[in-house]
Amino acid sequence: MTEALSERALNRATLARQYLLERAPVRAIDAIGQLGGMQSQAPLAPYVGLWTRLRDFAPGELATLTEDRQAVRLQLMRNTVHLVRARDALDWSALFTPLRTAEFNANFRAGTAGADLSALLDEAGRLLAERPRSRAELGRLLAERWPQAEPRALGYAVTLHLMLCQVPPRGVWGKGGAATWAPLADWLGAPTGSEPTDASVDALVDALVLRYLGAFGPASVADVQTWSGLTRLREVLERLPVRTFRGHAGQALYDLPDAPRPAEDTPAPPRFLPEYDNLLLSHSDRTRVIPHAQPVPLPPGNGAAGGTFLIDGRWHGTWQLRGQELRIRPFGELRPADFDALLAEAAGLCAFIAPQAAPDVIVDHS
Repeated sequence: MTEALSERALNRATLARQYLLERAPVRAIDAIGQLGGMQSQAPLAPYVGLWTRLRDFAPGELATLTEDRQAVRLQLMRNTVHLVRARDALDWSALFTPLRTAEFNANFRAGTAGADLSALLDEAGRLLAERPRSRAELGRLLAERWPQAEPRALGYAVTLHLMLCQVPPRGVWGKGGAATWAPLADWLGAPTGSEPTDASVDALVDALVLRYLGAFGPASVADVQTWSGLTRLREVLERLPVRTFRGHAGQALYDLPDAPRPAEDTPAPPRFLPEYDNLLLSHSDRTRVIPHAQPVPLPPGNGAAGGTFLIDGRWHGTWQLRGQELRIRPFGELRPADFDALLAEAAGLCAFIAPQAAPDVIVDHS
């Protein structure tokens, strides 16, 4: 008989793989690999995401990885910007070409009417060979040749068709800057490969799905597809050497045979998450971490100034740093022990993101 897993057991299994039951003594580059990349729409969010997961993490570690091109930010899963290891960027980028093409066709094709796409991309490649450029700059320069097209649409045509990455100083702690793009292979010093074969694509998709299970499992087909944005993954899971479980609603769940699945009564300490943290975004059925109907906030900005927090492993409120205040807003009353542990964790968060400011911590129950 297929073993059943409760909602709480799923919660503890995912928290263990996310390094959220206890901070892990691993390097940042290894954590990024274990997590299957980190959502990085807000470019500084991964710094908070690593601080909350790792022992003795300092911002300079990730800043160095970014500047030394060992980690890179580019559009991947769900066609959103992720921070991944350089090798993963090169392996995975082509898998998400259909997502980028679909977005272009749905939102920007009309704005490029009259421009030959092949010629447009050739010209963009020449411009990007000179130096990294922002999407707005690309659109403006390309509009000089194709004045009948919309500059914004031209810029998106480039970033949605060429394999590009966002480059420093964006994503570097203490620096920051506008999003500028460079050809991925050139930036990483990798040879431009030939078109992948069906067999090599299958192997890369298999590896991607296994990486997801190692970071977020046990999970359903719908969960993997929600995280990745890819489709037709049932046939992938059915050919992989995975173990099958039954979820609380009777759904089939897949997992790595030897992945950690702690007891459901394993303690889960309070944890602060950054904006866009993948823990809250990577399942179709999010009830293992979201016990209510609150929408996950997706604010604009550079990150490291707000996010969400967990109590007993589940999303229980939001936090925001403004000036001299770190304001915590729980969704409900906190038990005294949870309240004390959350304040202790908040002190560590303040020391990490604002060591000179020493902000006051305010818990707002309103």
